[in-house]
Parts: sequence; C-alpha cells; structure tokens
Amino acid sequence: MPVKTKRVYDSATPDDGYRLLVMRMWPRGVKKESVDGWKKELGAPKELIKDWKDGNCDWAEFRKRYRTAMEDQKAEIAELAQRAGDGTVTLLCGCKDEERCHRTLLKQMIERYQKGE
Repeated sequence: MPVKTKRVYDSATPDDGYRLLVMRMWPRGVKKESVDGWKKELGAPKELIKDWKDGNCDWAEFRKRYRTAMEDQKAEIAELAQRAGDGTVTLLCGCKDEERCHRTLLKQMIERYQKGE
C-alpha cells in the first residue's frame, strides 16, 4: 500500500488510511481526533527547523541533517513501513511546500525500507 503525504490542515479523506502527524510541536487549531497518531520524534529537530527558517542551511543541508537525525528512529521507520504494507499511511505536517518538507523525506525513507534498501 502507498505512503502519502498531506498538510495536516487539509481535510481528511477516506483514502488517507492511517493519518500520522510527524511534527515536533502540535499544530495550532488542529483537533486531536483529526489524526490517528502522533510521532513527534519523526519531525525535524527544532534546531534544524530554526536554521532552515532563518536561512542558515539550504535544502541539501536540511536533507542531510534530517536523515542523520532519523538514524536513531530506524525502528519507528520500520514500523511505519510494515504498517504501510497493510494499508495506506498518510504522513501529516504543517508545511505548505511539500517538495521541501521533512514529511517527503520521511516518505522516501519508508519506501526505501519497504524495498529492503
């Protein structure tokens, strides 16, 4: 089954499957019942977010640092890969730009894990 990404502020749809929030901080205005789970440890570290927003790192550096931070989360990523094998998993975050958001990087990690890479 697929791993999808979506803004947490977008409406839930039946094809979302398991909706997992992957942010360190709970987003404003979002009700707890609008997600199925929250794995804040899969969000980008606060220091990395600050550096990104302040312009102190480019996207290549962000990707590198996020992937390094996720080395300690291999068990969580493996668990999500297994869950995605049983049904759709939608990774949720507040970022507007899906292409430059950690949820897209996390999706890629999960998919590589599913392929055994």
